[in-house]
Amino acid sequence: MTATSAGADTPGASLAATPAASVPPLIERLVSQHGAVWVDTRSIDAFLATPGDRVLFFAGDPVRFPECLDVAVVLPELQLAFPGRFAVGVVRREEEDALARRFGSQRWPALVFLRDGRYVTTIAGMLDWDVYLERIAQALAMPTSRAPMIGIAVVAEGGSTSCR
Repeated sequence: MTATSAGADTPGASLAATPAASVPPLIERLVSQHGAVWVDTRSIDAFLATPGDRVLFFAGDPVRFPECLDVAVVLPELQLAFPGRFAVGVVRREEEDALARRFGSQRWPALVFLRDGRYVTTIAGMLDWDVYLERIAQALAMPTSRAPMIGIAVVAEGGSTSCR
């Protein structure tokens, strides 16, 4: 994906400066070489303000979730398979939890699909190429919906709890 392709001129692209040097090179290259932008809690609304499809990449800790590096390698290829269909925002590691709660993401790595600033769906984990193609095609055709709510503890009479 080139600097002039989907998302490179997204408002907010310059709002999120390059993160700390601790970012794995395979994730950093999404921004430096493939037109993605860094996204955090301050720049998310600007990133989503431009009409169209957006994908937030939640990599997670590469030590705990090494497949995030595989997703980082495959993501530009997926963009090429769907030319001009979606822009990518790479969520800064230190802000993933806050943004994951906002968009109902509970697994890492995850690709959260949004359209016109609204939630569409999440594709979690590393998948086979054909499965990715199928799921992304479905995501791009889906209507927007409400982001899933992450488990909310409900205290029932008697003090027992459950997640809803």
